[in-house]
Amino acid sequence: MEKTQLVFVPAPGIGHLVSTVEFSKRLTERDDRLSIVVLVISSVSAKKMESYTERVAASNTAIQFINIPQADPPSAEFLKSLENYHALFMENHKSHVKKAIVDLVSQPYTSLAGIVVDLFCSSMIELANELGVSSYVFFTCSAAILGFVFYLPIHYNQIGREFETSDSDSIIPTYSHPVPTNVVPSFAFNKYGGYASSLKHATRFKETKGIIVNTFAELEPHAVNQLKSDSETPPIYTAGPLLDLEGKRQDSDCERIMKWLDDQPPSSVVFLCFGSMGSFEPDQLAEMAIAIERSGYRFLWAVRSPPSKDDTTKRMGEYSNLSEVLPEGFLERTENRGLLCGWAPQMEVLAHEAVGGFVSHCGWNSTLESLWSGVPVATWPLYAEQQINAFELVRELELALELKLDYRTENAKNLVMAEEIEKAIRCLMDSENPIRGRVKEMKEMSRKAIQNGGSSFISVGRFIEDIHINKANKA
Repeated sequence: MEKTQLVFVPAPGIGHLVSTVEFSKRLTERDDRLSIVVLVISSVSAKKMESYTERVAASNTAIQFINIPQADPPSAEFLKSLENYHALFMENHKSHVKKAIVDLVSQPYTSLAGIVVDLFCSSMIELANELGVSSYVFFTCSAAILGFVFYLPIHYNQIGREFETSDSDSIIPTYSHPVPTNVVPSFAFNKYGGYASSLKHATRFKETKGIIVNTFAELEPHAVNQLKSDSETPPIYTAGPLLDLEGKRQDSDCERIMKWLDDQPPSSVVFLCFGSMGSFEPDQLAEMAIAIERSGYRFLWAVRSPPSKDDTTKRMGEYSNLSEVLPEGFLERTENRGLLCGWAPQMEVLAHEAVGGFVSHCGWNSTLESLWSGVPVATWPLYAEQQINAFELVRELELALELKLDYRTENAKNLVMAEEIEKAIRCLMDSENPIRGRVKEMKEMSRKAIQNGGSSFISVGRFIEDIHINKANKA
């Protein structure tokens, strides 16, 4: 039987790959006429990606993975804007991606219905046009951020330049409150291609047949409704939360962490984790350690060291000797109520009953994971769009506690002092904090959204219908 095929082009990196594949699994589980091909471009997390794709391929024959040869990366000068660097990196892969798709189309019993591109891969939309097939965007961030991207051309037409720190608040339709300039994503300030690259994305996104967003209607009702009401915006499909709920990493580090959590009382542990690219200099770590110790709470703390100055991959490391960067005696004084690690299985940790609060960088995947598990968050954004995520969680949705909203790694000149961190931890872990109840309610909503009859379930069904309709119209 001829299958209707979709080709997904995720950006390199485990976070983008996982949400892409989890969406692919939803599609193939709902419609056996569909087959999915995911084009995998290697990254610094190649081992994690390989392990994940092997597990998925073994359990789902409707999803195929094809490794794309890695093209030459842009020169180091483009690292002044990571967003522009990623976009150029993906553009360099166009010929490899085109060859892979042409080879696929030539196979028997294959009928290509569309190409689904990651938010950083908008140059691939031109490739879909060349091949005469429909294109769709898979947007791994929030619906509100998508609205911000669509706001960029409006901003440019009004002002003709990037954002500047002295700018007044912005009125952006997908936010119900004015957005302060100090929480605007880093790329909007970037004069080295980040802003210009994002403008291109905004234009290209509107050329597609639809945009899939990793969110759910109950989480972002205002943003989703604003996007859907804009006649110039392609159809919006809310498909989230898209999370890897099956994967469990089996290694000694993971076992050590989970065993330690098993020995802690319910809701007693504050979890501090800042993503695969989150790190702090020793002086900030010292303030954090003082706050953690003074708070008196049990803690699990994932500590990463900044990348070396000449490392173009910006890969985080681990401190070889934590006692050299933490206050003297901290490790000894807290050994009976705390655990430090370089990496933590975040989804499993958040799902553990011992965890009562999460100090987070507010990456969107981490946000969805914390809500799925019903764990309240204290916001400490670091880079990219995390500041505006924190703003949305605290001011718009009232689902998080503000520790910081405007902290940025690239210009973190002012230390966040121990007193401020300690106060936030105490408030976060307070069982009477009203945020805790709202997060528990959102936990239930997130689960209902993907169940039969839920908002995301219905939206994904509509996407599947539109895939077949758009394919027929192209024929």
